[in-house]
Amino acid sequence: MAQPLMPKATAVWLVENTTLTFGQIAEFCGLHELEVQAIADDEVAIGMVGLDPVANGQLTKEELDRCMADPKASLQILTSNIPTPVSRASGPRYTPVSKRQDKPDAIAWLVRRYPELTDGQIGKLLGTTKATITAVRDRTHWNSNNLKPRSPVELGLCSHNELNSALKKAGIIEESDAVHEGPTIAPPDKPKPEDIAAEGGEGGGEAAAVAPPLEPERPLETS
Repeated sequence: MAQPLMPKATAVWLVENTTLTFGQIAEFCGLHELEVQAIADDEVAIGMVGLDPVANGQLTKEELDRCMADPKASLQILTSNIPTPVSRASGPRYTPVSKRQDKPDAIAWLVRRYPELTDGQIGKLLGTTKATITAVRDRTHWNSNNLKPRSPVELGLCSHNELNSALKKAGIIEESDAVHEGPTIAPPDKPKPEDIAAEGGEGGGEAAAVAPPLEPERPLETS
């Protein structure tokens, strides 16, 4: 059953201005009967201004009179013909003004590290426009020379879970690879073969010299 607007204030008005039972008021307002009785005894809602449900279009006077004449009757709230506002399920991410200047750095980080992400996915993750993302990709952004690729998690533009979710949707990582802690999501890059060859093998540098085995100690000669 739908409840009236501001149920406790409505209960205060009904207690003060009608002969409805505590049970009828409790049922209509979605309160416990003992709570309505406490309102009548001035134990709760002290000083609260009552809200007239008839004046607010939640009850008709005829409905009120009907229920006052029959203590077993239940009040029926009026239904409004005004359409209920539809809540916005999703929309552009709000970013504080102090952090908006960090978005190009975050875009550069994502573009370099995860080129598989589309402009739409990056835009949804950071709350930025495709024009800005394209400018960073093409290095036509007005501040391209000063951009410093930085993780959006470290910049506070998104959470680890949100970044992991975007990477999973793009097929970049699997569920088991998702990282929920630490600033870096992807594993560290492996060394290239040419780098290993230039360093002289996987160990790097010159081969470590092997020390010769120690000779066993000789017993001391006695004269």
